[in-house]
Amino acid sequence: MSVVVRNPARTERALVDGLGQLGVSTVHEAQGRSHLLDPALRPIWPGARVAGTAVTVSVPPGDNWMLHVAVEQCAEGDLLVVAPTTPSSAGYFGELLATAVAHRGVRGLVIDAGCRDVAELRDMGFPVWSRHVSAFGTVKETLGSVNVGLVCAGQWVEPGDVVLADDDGVVVVPRARAADVLRASRAREEKEARSRERYARGELSLDVNAMRAALAAKGLTYVDAEDQ
Repeated sequence: MSVVVRNPARTERALVDGLGQLGVSTVHEAQGRSHLLDPALRPIWPGARVAGTAVTVSVPPGDNWMLHVAVEQCAEGDLLVVAPTTPSSAGYFGELLATAVAHRGVRGLVIDAGCRDVAELRDMGFPVWSRHVSAFGTVKETLGSVNVGLVCAGQWVEPGDVVLADDDGVVVVPRARAADVLRASRAREEKEARSRERYARGELSLDVNAMRAALAAKGLTYVDAEDQ
């Protein structure tokens, strides 16, 4: 059945923006090294960084009709998450759709397929993470769904979940876990800041992280070159 779900529950904006300050790698590690999308999804221009609430779009291969349907369901702070029902490298999304969703406050796009108009999207400052860049056009013939749970690049995404993306990749934070993951991510960031200060003073990570005993227990030994 094809369906459009209106007004799904969204993660609180303060949690989204808090997570967005921390970055994909930190959040991924803080939630148990989970919910990381396939690293084949890459930003179409470097330096982009975004966090938003997922508007999910399930699309047929080579058909972007439901992306046009999804525009109406977008709100300030959202991020489009698009997955084809079977693999497709077609260019589903370009400058015109970006203009439409940017007007509604959408922060970016994650798509497990193709996009196009890369130069224009870069000039607009509209961030996209995609599996392909392709000029190959799409049709508008077959229905899909908007704001339903779906698998995108190997991870389950529900509408309203937090999606973070930067140069390191894309990670999902389930809406129900967002507050806990934010706390864990901030704790990790504080720990890394302390480690960074110690490294800058010349301390070794072996000592900062108390690795020597574990290495010895695994059987690592040191010998001087002249003794060999």
